[in-house]
Parts: sequence; C-alpha cells; structure tokens
Amino acid sequence: MVAGEASGDLHGANLIKTLKQIDHNADFRFYGGHLMQAAGGTLVKHYADMAFMGFLEVALNLKTILKNIKNCKVDVLAYQPDVLILIDFPGFNLKIAEFAKKNNLKVCYYISPKVWAWNQKRVLKIKQHVDKLFCILPFEVAFYKKWGMEVQYVGNPLLDAIENFYPNPNFIKNNQLSTKKIIALLPGSRKQEIAHILPVMLSVTSQFSQYQFVIAGAPSFNNDFYLPYTAGKKIPIIFNQTYDLLKNAHAALVTSGTATLETALFKVPQVVLYKGNAISIAIARMLVDIKFISLVNLIMDKGIVKELIQQDCNTAMLCNELSNILRNKREEILNNYAQLATLMGKAGASEKVATMLYSWLCSK
Repeated sequence: MVAGEASGDLHGANLIKTLKQIDHNADFRFYGGHLMQAAGGTLVKHYADMAFMGFLEVALNLKTILKNIKNCKVDVLAYQPDVLILIDFPGFNLKIAEFAKKNNLKVCYYISPKVWAWNQKRVLKIKQHVDKLFCILPFEVAFYKKWGMEVQYVGNPLLDAIENFYPNPNFIKNNQLSTKKIIALLPGSRKQEIAHILPVMLSVTSQFSQYQFVIAGAPSFNNDFYLPYTAGKKIPIIFNQTYDLLKNAHAALVTSGTATLETALFKVPQVVLYKGNAISIAIARMLVDIKFISLVNLIMDKGIVKELIQQDCNTAMLCNELSNILRNKREEILNNYAQLATLMGKAGASEKVATMLYSWLCSK
C-alpha cells in the first residue's frame, strides 16, 4: 500500500483493519504513517518525508521525490505483493502504478486521483495501468463514465472513521480547556501549508477574545514545531484528538483538504483557507479547472462555505467571515451540511472495498 499524506494514512489504516477481519493471514507492507503502522504491518517510509505540495516546492525537492519513487519501485518489486493498493497521492502513485503493471502486478486504486480537477487526460493512464478503481466522491462516477470507465462509488471512508469514533467525555478537562466556546484551527499536515496559513489563522485570535482557539496538531509533528507560531499567545495545541476537538467546536478555520469534509460531517461551521507559494498558485490557476477548492463545495456543487484563497487569505477578510459564521450564516451552513450528509450516503466504504478486493483476488 502507498499513501502519501495524513488522510491517506487514515483511510489506509481503516482498510487494513477490515481486510484483516476477512483474511486473518493478510500481510501488509506500506508507505504511510502511524495509523497504518498501528493497524498492523511494516512501515517502510513515513508520509512526512514524502509530501511536497505546490509546483515550485515539487521542483525544488525533485531529487528527493525521484529518489523516493525509485526506492518504492525497488521495494514493491522485492516484496512481490498479491496486489498493490494505491491511495490518492497521484503524482507519485501513477508512476508506481505504471511500473507495477509493467511487472505484471495487480494494481488497485483506492480514493481516485483528482484527475477531474486538472490534466484530465491522466484518466487514460489510469485505464491502462489500474485494474480496479474505487471512488469516494459521488460525482466521480459520472466523470469516469464520460471517459469510458465503469467505477464504483463505495461511500466515503471518513464516514467509517466518524461512525467508529467514540467521543472522550473528559476532552475539555484533560486538555485543561476553559468553558469558552471553541474555535478549532486545522492548519493542515504539511510544513509548507502550516507555514503559510497558521499565522493568518492566529492573527484573528485577539479580535475574538470571547472564544478560545485550539490548534489541531498534525500527527507527524510535535509541540515544539508549533511554538514559533504561537509565541506570545496562549493557544492550546492538541494531538491525535482532532475528532474530539471538532465534536466540541463551535466553529472552525480549516486549511483546504480532507479536513474540510470532516469538519462539515461534524456539523461545524467553517471558513476554508488556502495560501501557498505565489508561483505555484499562479501555475495552478492556469491548469486547474474547478469552481471550488474545498471538498464540501465540490460535492455540493455550490459555495456553501466561504473559501479564502491566496490574497483573500488575510486577517481582515478572515475576521469578516469568522464573524459571519458565528452569527448570521450559521443556520444556513448547517442546513446545507444536512443536504451534504444525504449526498454522502452511509458508512461502510472500507468494508465494501475490502470485500470487493478480496473476492476479486480470490477469483484470479
């Protein structure tokens, strides 16, 4: 299995657990993270050493990326798995898929690459190099059908993770939080995005002193990593408790990514932020052909949560939008979240994928 970021680690871990229930003797080797490692198997490389976001960042770290791809190919070939399961992370994983297929290995892709966003011709590579493709966003089925591919929407694994979540009744007490309403800060899991976005999030805290702000720390970092950003501010940082934080949050400021959908499924009004290297964003705007960047708005096909991107991701605009979701827009957002939940369907994605995958392998 190959997962290159925190969300992939979560989905990979859930799939490992479910596959182990079906096949007790299943053996796993993976590029992933702590959650996959806890689920069982051999962690070859942590995603924290692999994730580079943005065109310029990729170019600057190309030597490291190419080395990671080469090492992964060697490892896959040496391990000779019954099936290679790739999880999102398309820039890396589509190259691994092509290599694996050339070496007669079975290839499954769980969590379709977002080829609908840009360079749609990559679908042709998927058709050529991937045996089974499992989609987790409702609109992807129609997209792939236009390209002559029959894929299945298996539901979203976030629904599984949330259904299996048991709230900690002592979360507030254990983390020494006050009785003030909480505004959760989810600044992302990559160094680059945290560096660009967390300072903007923290810049509004003094103007909302009636609330307490709490940072959801990325599992690949520790408290010391965040201290330069929080210097002079009494902002709690909690790790491995993001769902408990969202369960107790009144509102949230969220970096664009999987966390936007998690926040919506927990029914927390949010402002979505994204800010990156200016050159990378300029290139992205030329290449990417989508109306929204957040999964929430993409699934609903309308702007139900505000997106502050690049120059709009600033203190003044964030103050204004945070005020809106704390006051007059709250009910509207929650009503739209209810429609989103209906579109997403029910939990069970991991079980569906594991069952289909195991049956397919047994039939070969």
